[in-house]
Amino acid sequence: MSFIGTHVSAAGGVWQGIKRGEALACESVQIFTRNQLQWRARPLSASACEKFMRAWSSSPIRKVVAHAPYLLNLAAEGDTRNRSIMSLAEEIQRCEQLGVDDLVLHPGSHLGHGEETGRELVVSGLKQVISRTDPSRTRILLETMSGQGHTLGSTLEELAWIFDEVDCSSRLGICLDTCHLFAGGYELRGRVSYERLCSAADRLFGIDNVRCWHLNDSKKGLGSRLDRHQHIGEGMIGVELFSCIVSDPRWNSTPCILETPKEGPGDEGNLALLRKMRGF
Repeated sequence: MSFIGTHVSAAGGVWQGIKRGEALACESVQIFTRNQLQWRARPLSASACEKFMRAWSSSPIRKVVAHAPYLLNLAAEGDTRNRSIMSLAEEIQRCEQLGVDDLVLHPGSHLGHGEETGRELVVSGLKQVISRTDPSRTRILLETMSGQGHTLGSTLEELAWIFDEVDCSSRLGICLDTCHLFAGGYELRGRVSYERLCSAADRLFGIDNVRCWHLNDSKKGLGSRLDRHQHIGEGMIGVELFSCIVSDPRWNSTPCILETPKEGPGDEGNLALLRKMRGF
């Protein structure tokens, strides 16, 4: 079965993310291993790693996914690029310390230099990071984006091009974000549209390389290119897509992570709805 969960805060120590996920009866969680809005991060202590592993091993949580800091931009140039490469390599090392196999990354923004230049910079940056962190087992999951501003990765084809050019499938994967896909122009309403998306993903980079879903409804319409998450079933996508995903045996053991708003139904309401859709 799919592993339903949500993004949880790791404030107070990375192990607190496990405890918060357990309190919500999550089967998977996503965390930041550090402050996502700062370049510098305090190294993980042996004690913090031990507490994290002990909490995880005694919980019902099956999968933990990390998310890279938002500041990282491999499509940038100059100092931002250099700091992004260094920070991403450090983040992979942090994941290794925690036993986390998958790290979600926004591909980046070309900042007006053009998509082709941006893609080439991302490929070069990923190659450098992978080389620096060999022989790590942590995979970098390229996340689908909405196409807002100069962001890269709003099409499966663009992510597939990056994936192929890096040519290291043991260290790369894909994270499909439903809100981002819909805002980027992918019709997701109805089973036919869902199957079309899965077929495209399988053709472009292989269904097995989709290692995480971000489940978010969208406040804005199809093709809006605006990244505005909404509670499941309360946005422009509706409920059928999410039922298709969490009940699909192709996603057995795949983390299906909520990034929905915390107010209103909150995590509890959204998680309960997904469990109901899955059947248990």
